[in-house]
Amino acid sequence: MKVAVVILNYNGRKFLEEFLPNVIANCDPALAEIVVADNASTDDSIALMKEKFPDIRLIENGCNGGFATGYNMALRQVEARYYVLLNSDIEVTPHWIEPIIEMMDADSQIAACQPKILSYFHKEQFEYAGASGGYIDKYGYPFCRGRIFQELENDNHQYDNPKEVFWATGACMFIRADLFHQIGGLDDSFFAHMEEIDLCWRLKNAGYKVYCCPQSCVYHIGGGTLPKNSPRKTYLNFRNNLSLLVKNLPEHQVGHTILYRIILDWAAAFKFLFDGCPKDFKMVYKAHWDFYKRLKDLRQKRSCGEHKTVSCIYQKNIVFESIFRGKKKFSELKQSEFTL
Repeated sequence: MKVAVVILNYNGRKFLEEFLPNVIANCDPALAEIVVADNASTDDSIALMKEKFPDIRLIENGCNGGFATGYNMALRQVEARYYVLLNSDIEVTPHWIEPIIEMMDADSQIAACQPKILSYFHKEQFEYAGASGGYIDKYGYPFCRGRIFQELENDNHQYDNPKEVFWATGACMFIRADLFHQIGGLDDSFFAHMEEIDLCWRLKNAGYKVYCCPQSCVYHIGGGTLPKNSPRKTYLNFRNNLSLLVKNLPEHQVGHTILYRIILDWAAAFKFLFDGCPKDFKMVYKAHWDFYKRLKDLRQKRSCGEHKTVSCIYQKNIVFESIFRGKKKFSELKQSEFTL
């Protein structure tokens, strides 16, 4: 099969029941196989699949290893030219697969690609997890075409041009299957959050490109497994963001970038405290402590590939630009300030 659409599920029965019929209706069976990989759910997701979707291939992972390990375990059992990593809380649209596959077929250097991601509840608005393609600044802070931190733009077709980006969202990522395995898959130690940024960075370090193809569009609920205000999410984001910097930055940039990030992270931690979020403050402390304990392993992972200056990194501090200079839209950022 040319394309395998693989949906990772953990206690997401309600999403499977609501959205899987939509995915089935909008996948040409001659082009794409649909696979549901279950991460040892404790709800009745498995029973639902066997009763209502018996024709859909079901992979039962023996444990809940999070997004990273869950997909790694499942994709070792799936043969296709392209994988689509698709969240269970996404509504796809007619012909959402074809434009991206056509683009990737035409350019063998495109390793991964995402569609335009809009909000399921506010369909005129970009969705947080991906919007119209992901970027990072020089200190590792992620943002998107259509979303800077919590500022979500309306989709007025201002970002409808296919464009090379830094990262493609794990909510709906198309990736060449051979490269996924060749690059080592997702980093199991991340568990969840930012593992797709790490994967895309490794692909770019290996000389490949990551794209957004807005001619394909999907609608995402978001926060289906971990709510956006979850302290657990705070922990994973802070820990994994530091980890991907150590793993992927050029050697001459690692030391001062990490030092700067430690200062910024503790400023964020005390803001959590002053805003009445002591659990988030504790999660920043825990994230840093666990990051320091993992430094030796992270340094060993660096040795597995090249580390160079890659394209689509914003060469300013997006925190400063957003908060102090009022730049709330991607279009307000100068394109000359991104690496080529």
